[in-house]
Amino acid sequence: MKIAVFPGSFDPFTLAHEDLVNRALSLFDKIYIAIGVNSAKKGLIGYDQRKLAIEKLYEGEDKVIVEVFSGLTVDFCKRVNAKFILRGLRSAKDFDFENPIAQNNLILNPDIETYFLMSRSGTAHISSTIVRDILANRGQVDKLVPKEILSYIK
Repeated sequence: MKIAVFPGSFDPFTLAHEDLVNRALSLFDKIYIAIGVNSAKKGLIGYDQRKLAIEKLYEGEDKVIVEVFSGLTVDFCKRVNAKFILRGLRSAKDFDFENPIAQNNLILNPDIETYFLMSRSGTAHISSTIVRDILANRGQVDKLVPKEILSYIK
């Protein structure tokens, strides 16, 4: 069984995240959307609310499981028997950030491979950071965030 972990803060989960997961569903038998706890970041949405919102979005999709985790991503992968980490790339800058992490993950656990998927041209401009900034300035994010997620951030 091909199991992947898609780790991130997902604060909030965006249309770009959704597109990535939806495209990866044909590649993997199961995808864990793994919400990483980062105590250094003050979140827009609490971890339990993020989990509920993403579960609502994927209601009825048996291949998607949403969990909150702390610690190393490779340790979470081992716990759920995942051999793949799924990461999205919007630009070369993302690759420059993600590549060393992937290389170090291979050192930590050579049995876990990172798969990079390029963002589609229609979603490459979307990031959770930008969504949070727009919200902080009372802007509209309904074209950036799935409607199932919107109700958790308004």
